[in-house]
Amino acid sequence: MIRAKARLLTALLPMMAAACSTAGNYPSLAERDVERVSGSAEPVPGDTAPEAPAPPPASAELVTRLNGLVALAHEADRQFQANRPAAERAVAAAGSRATDSWSSASVALALLETSRSSAMVALADLDNLYVTARNDAALERTPTTEAIASARDEVNGWVDAQDTVIARLAARLPS
Repeated sequence: MIRAKARLLTALLPMMAAACSTAGNYPSLAERDVERVSGSAEPVPGDTAPEAPAPPPASAELVTRLNGLVALAHEADRQFQANRPAAERAVAAAGSRATDSWSSASVALALLETSRSSAMVALADLDNLYVTARNDAALERTPTTEAIASARDEVNGWVDAQDTVIARLAARLPS
């Protein structure tokens, strides 16, 4: 029964495909005369749109908050760098999985991840501030968004470097 249906389908398939490709009298997709750009309109001299007023600079409150978040991330990076040599030594000395040396290396790696967490919190706050500022400014770059983006880029650089170190050490840890 199944073979009969398969033969019938095999016989009907070319006919169905041919029915879908019948030639017809369809309109051309070529460019039409009305779609061509023509004309010679020129702007009237002196008839330019007035410039929008410059957006206000970042507020002192925002600058203080940005400096605090950057300082928090900088302190987290300092702690990360202080914990890094011990973690590298522990990972280099790690034995096979479930040994004491492997456990020590895992703890040292976790300490690195913990010291990175404050920088990640600061980065998340900066991301939130940036998105809010961009939405408030109708997706335009303003002095406020530029100040936030600058702080965010600085913190993001530290977090990316920390992520690279953690990934490299985790890959070296015996599994």
